[in-house]
Amino acid sequence: MLISIDWIKDFVKVPDLDANEIGSKFTLATAEVEDVLSVGDHLEAITVVEVLEKEKHPEADKLNLVTFTNGKDKFQVVCGAANVRVGMRTAYAPLGITLPNGLTLEPKKIRGVLSEGMLCSEEELGFAEDSAGIIELDKVFDNPELGKNMLELYNEKKDVLLDVDNKSLTHRPDLWGHFGIAREFATIFENELQNPFNESWSKDLKSKFSSDSAPMKIKVEEGTSCLGYFGLSVDNVKVGESPLWMKKRLQAVGLRPINNIVDISNYVMLELGIPLHIFDREKISGDTVVITSLKDETEFTTLDEEKRKLVAGDTVIGDSDKPLVLAGIMGGLNSGVDENTSKIFIEVANWKAAEVRKTSTRLGLRTDSSSRYEKTLDSLMLERTLLRTLEYILKENPEAKVIGDIQYDGPNLSEIKPVSIESSATKINKALGKEVSFDEMKRIFTSLDIQIEGSADKFIAHIPSYRATKDIETGSCLVEEIGRVIGFDNIAPTSPKLDISPVKLSPAQKLHRSMKNFMVNHASAFEVMTYPMIGPKLLKKAMYDHKGGLELINALSKDAALMRESLVPSFLEAAAANAKNSSAFKFFEIGRTYHANDKDFVKEESVYGALYFDKESTPFMDLLNDTTRLLDSVNINYQLNDRNPKFKSNAVDEDWNGIHPYEFYNLRIQGKMDGVIFSVHPLVLKQFKIKGNVSIALVNMSAFESRPQKDKVKYQPLAKFPGSTFDCTVEVSEEVAVGDILKSLSKLKIKELTSTTIADIYKHDNMKSVTLRSEFLDPNSTLSGEFITEASNKIVETLEKNGFPLKK
Repeated sequence: MLISIDWIKDFVKVPDLDANEIGSKFTLATAEVEDVLSVGDHLEAITVVEVLEKEKHPEADKLNLVTFTNGKDKFQVVCGAANVRVGMRTAYAPLGITLPNGLTLEPKKIRGVLSEGMLCSEEELGFAEDSAGIIELDKVFDNPELGKNMLELYNEKKDVLLDVDNKSLTHRPDLWGHFGIAREFATIFENELQNPFNESWSKDLKSKFSSDSAPMKIKVEEGTSCLGYFGLSVDNVKVGESPLWMKKRLQAVGLRPINNIVDISNYVMLELGIPLHIFDREKISGDTVVITSLKDETEFTTLDEEKRKLVAGDTVIGDSDKPLVLAGIMGGLNSGVDENTSKIFIEVANWKAAEVRKTSTRLGLRTDSSSRYEKTLDSLMLERTLLRTLEYILKENPEAKVIGDIQYDGPNLSEIKPVSIESSATKINKALGKEVSFDEMKRIFTSLDIQIEGSADKFIAHIPSYRATKDIETGSCLVEEIGRVIGFDNIAPTSPKLDISPVKLSPAQKLHRSMKNFMVNHASAFEVMTYPMIGPKLLKKAMYDHKGGLELINALSKDAALMRESLVPSFLEAAAANAKNSSAFKFFEIGRTYHANDKDFVKEESVYGALYFDKESTPFMDLLNDTTRLLDSVNINYQLNDRNPKFKSNAVDEDWNGIHPYEFYNLRIQGKMDGVIFSVHPLVLKQFKIKGNVSIALVNMSAFESRPQKDKVKYQPLAKFPGSTFDCTVEVSEEVAVGDILKSLSKLKIKELTSTTIADIYKHDNMKSVTLRSEFLDPNSTLSGEFITEASNKIVETLEKNGFPLKK
């Protein structure tokens, strides 16, 4: 929102400070100023000149070479205006200045002739939206003085605009008008607020009312969003152009002047922060304005000439035949003021914030009015807004006459209870951490129109109604008012005076921390956090069935409309993003999955997942080894199992097309199939454009993570005697699972055999060569050559007996 400092000066004296410093102080005390803009600098550089000569441009028929003087020097420019003539006085903009339309004048040759600036039109001066030619100052002023700048000639002032971030005003509806901002300036810079809206002002305007019967009555029906509706009828109004000062102020803050009546309604809204609407009374059928809720869907054409579909329940202002205004948002095309209007009806009303926001959002129609009503306005400020509007109308239309008096319908405004808060100087100072005198507190509160009754030990703060609409509600709000005005930057930061004691980690937290440490330190994997909300597009790409899981009612987007039932789709999406830039990587996550549950709204499961990628070879064995080492390190009992139709995995859908036909193991954890290690099928990888090999491990930890895991590690001294290693390579068909080979050796009763692992796998001609590495160790003696030979032979015999012959 743009705030004019010149406008603010109508109500309070602004200190003679740099504009950026004013913006900075306002930011620290009240609301964020995004930018500080200067207005009118160009007018100081643009001067009155008289045209001396005019001749055709040698290279262009429609251009002229114009020679002119400012009373001292002569200049020449290339000018295309049709109304330029010798002897006329107009406005000259020299090189180097920037005009309101953004054009910066620089030395430039036009068809081979250098132009020393330009002669300006009203549009280029910022006085009008468009114009036919350059401005003729001698028709506007009587013999305007040569060399005089436009600021002096038009008796104008330069202005400074503060561009205030709307989001920072969300909780401050009183600051959506210049008068409310002026009150903040008065408090920040310790100056007195000039409040013209006193009782005598109100009494004087009400004396203009006539004893005639009001031509328009008001009826507010039950069930509408109306919080109060005021109306007043005025006759003998002449619609015309607004005064220059009003047009300039409206233009400065971003509104386009239309006519004096419409401009007054916008001006008052920007001044006091309460929107209003002015009807052409002759376009209203009957003698009653009715505020009602629509019973059926209705098509309504708004002032912007757009046809909009209103639904049952929308509040509208209408007459006996038709809707006239979409309440709190925009007027209708069929009731607006035009050049033929002479009788008007001024409406000032208040509406329920939530309903205005809901309708505005549904229609995609945000206006200056809706932006203000959304913030919860004060119904007690409506009459003042109506009287201010009448004041400007009578000022611009001296012949205008009020017919009747103010009409009102709606809730009884006298029943609005004032808000009073009890506090003390000690409470405020303790909360702030800074000593502020009670006299200073009273000065700040009084300047903010908060009346204080009582002493420093105990006082009652009476909150003005316009600050009691979801703004100041508790004693903490009073603390904030003092803190922001004295400046939070003036409060020395201190550590909180609280007893801090270490929090004992839960069993689940301990388990998670141990698993993360292992994967980072021993598996060289990165921890990731994938998004728990996914979309149908991702599931379709992964060929993954959602199984009618949880769907969000109010999703941020279609790509985040479902709560994930598995980490797999999210993992594949993350892998696809990283595979573009890496030849190999490992990552893991301890996250949650979400499942529909008949008993509860949702069942959440804690899941560990890891994904390994390698562009050249399968990482399945690496993932298998790291996963088993991980489970061993956190003392979780497990067994590796092949696929079994009777005992399917709970961790992944075994019927999913993305599971590799051979590289798959179930993990039986504490008797349940709660884990799985598998490679992803190339068909699914192709869907994600992943060129390489992907293996995934999943462990559902919900069943055991909350129970403390017993530490079964026992101290064993390092062996004093050397061990021995025996490698052998068997040749099997490609379909044979490596786990079957290892399982065949599990029943060997050789106590010195400490482990058998897979050292290498080589695939060739639909066969694969698997190298097994067996390790022997006797902690009490050195192994003899005879024993090693005998044990090695047993291993070979067992392998061959189970159908795994040595490679020849």
